[in-house]
Amino acid sequence: MKNITSVLLISALAFNQSCTTMKNTDSQQEVPAPDASLSSNPFMKKSKLQYEAPEFDKIKNEHFKPAFDFGLKQHDAEILKIANNSEAPTFENTIVALEKSGEVLKRATIVFSNLTSANTNPTLQALDEEYAPIFAAHSDKMYLNENLYKRIKAISENGLDAESKRLLQYYKQNFEIAGANLSSADKEKLKQINQELASLSTQYSNKLLEARKQGGVFFTDAKELEGLSADEIAAAASDAKNAGKPGQYLLALQNTTQQPLLQNLKNRATREKLFKASWTRAEKGDGNDTRETIEKLAKLRLKKAQVLGKKSFAEWKLQDQMAKTPEAATKLMNQIATPAVETARREAKDIQDLIDQQKGGFKVEPWDWNFYAEQVRKAKFDLDESEIKPYFEITTVLEKGVFFAAEKFYGLTFKKRTDLPVYHPDVVTYEVFDHDGKSIAIYYLDFYTRDSKNGGAWMSNFVEQSYLLGTKPVIVNCYNYQKPAPGKPSLISYDDVSTIFHEFGHSIHGMFASQKYPSLSGTNVPRDFVEFPSQINEHWALDPVVLKNYALHYETKQPIPQTLVDKIKKAATFNQGYMTTELVSAAELDMDWHTVTNESQLIPVLDFEKESLTKHGFTLATVPPRYHTPYFAHIWGGGYSAGYYAYLWSETLDNDAWEWISKNGGLTRENGDRFRKYILSVGNSVDLNQAFRDFTGHDPDIKPLLRNRGFIK
Repeated sequence: MKNITSVLLISALAFNQSCTTMKNTDSQQEVPAPDASLSSNPFMKKSKLQYEAPEFDKIKNEHFKPAFDFGLKQHDAEILKIANNSEAPTFENTIVALEKSGEVLKRATIVFSNLTSANTNPTLQALDEEYAPIFAAHSDKMYLNENLYKRIKAISENGLDAESKRLLQYYKQNFEIAGANLSSADKEKLKQINQELASLSTQYSNKLLEARKQGGVFFTDAKELEGLSADEIAAAASDAKNAGKPGQYLLALQNTTQQPLLQNLKNRATREKLFKASWTRAEKGDGNDTRETIEKLAKLRLKKAQVLGKKSFAEWKLQDQMAKTPEAATKLMNQIATPAVETARREAKDIQDLIDQQKGGFKVEPWDWNFYAEQVRKAKFDLDESEIKPYFEITTVLEKGVFFAAEKFYGLTFKKRTDLPVYHPDVVTYEVFDHDGKSIAIYYLDFYTRDSKNGGAWMSNFVEQSYLLGTKPVIVNCYNYQKPAPGKPSLISYDDVSTIFHEFGHSIHGMFASQKYPSLSGTNVPRDFVEFPSQINEHWALDPVVLKNYALHYETKQPIPQTLVDKIKKAATFNQGYMTTELVSAAELDMDWHTVTNESQLIPVLDFEKESLTKHGFTLATVPPRYHTPYFAHIWGGGYSAGYYAYLWSETLDNDAWEWISKNGGLTRENGDRFRKYILSVGNSVDLNQAFRDFTGHDPDIKPLLRNRGFIK
């Protein structure tokens, strides 16, 4: 997942990095410079570390508020100077000036956003709630500034190079989408709505973080955890001790509906307890219940869309996406949903047959699926997750798998850095070098779950690439893997392996950015394109050359046997009906929440979800959506509202492009250079539909996706 939260937080900054103190001759006010009281604040000046990496050893909680206050004042003055400039509007004095504005605020907010996602605390959470509406109001000051919009409209594209033309079009579109054409009265309505939405979204995220933390399940007897490894039980004991309950065992919740440990837990009552804790984490009627907040968000989003002249929030939101309309996104989802549900029903029968053969005496429930699916997989393909897990040690997967594939395909190399400060002791850092030996990026990794971190996995930037600003990318990947007991290896599942390859795909998209303007750089692309590079990178996990290099037994260091490799490949389409159904049902649910056209359609959260799933044919109770509405963080707090379909849209691109790569030699530098040239290095500086055609030679085709998931031959 690309962390869009940080992008939303700094939208008013137009992704800018530098400014200077200038005299505003029109408004007779100066753009302020920091006073002496701010001299020790690390956000007041560029970091002296390589590529302006954040100085985490100097950054303290107390630095954010004064940096926000000064940065907002400074950026307001810069925007007014640009908007009120008496000189005729030009690309340089308007668009480039906007790209260069907001240096202090950008530095502070981008670090703040990453910390509130990955290592928050009560002070940061309080600041987040305080400043969310302030940042929203600040964004509106820019996008709803009539003088500024008039200047942008007056600029001619004549004489501009291709990227500059694209940037001018980008600004015009963004201002119009944000409401620049509204009447003064409607602008005031919109400003109020935006501030309320920002506050509610932040409140939702804080509630959900606490709900996940409080939702973990304690057990008093290790026998209840039968099926887990000794290391997993030791980690559960350690987590319980840290939570103030020594002698017990804590199974913490992950972000998704299904929990990874469910496939191993033999005690059915334990499985049920863990699943229900996951499902109900944010609907307990306490201070962490998110349902009321969600209902308010949905109503306000509809109201916002209507003020902006659209029938629904989705119609407004998708204007600048590849899909363009909710209808196009829904059409794609429906094409995938039908074969997915049919396949899931067949998979459910296989599981029920196994339960009956074992004289279980019960009907399969959601908490049973992963446990028995693993047994079905073992029976069908003689493949046991516990048999392959010892070959996937997390650092080896990273360095000998992910990095190895990047070296073979792109010529990249990586050097571990221990001299750069980090925001948490678990974080590790690498410097990235291009095929010619030149340093191109700094890369942070944060592998392990903790109470201060949001669930899921994501990529975001601390610094974005820009030739205009002379900056190179500084990138972080965050995950939520269970930290092993001290001295024990961190062994992960094959699904976890795929996630590491996936998130690195986002990172390499950012590393290969090659744009003049920060607003168009790297991963600053539509949501339904941003997952394409990450999803295609997943395929390298099973490439024979790559797999043999990283799948090494953590004790013997021997490579994974070919017999196991063959089993993994044969089982590649196993359980795809389930996995696709839980994904597409969540995507349809998201779209339904955001295609309502009348407030009367917004019934209570749980009723709305039930109606949505039934309407789309997701009636197989054993296959719940990947995210239940109360904890669907992507759409209520993470920027993917009306956009969760993006994973399926991008996967269509990914499978089609992968088929092209496979037919043209696979893991070769020639293919890597081609993918870098047409896809990874263009950012949002070109028409991305054309970029795809340039790479593959044709428009996207859904059939490779359906073949890859085993739905068609």
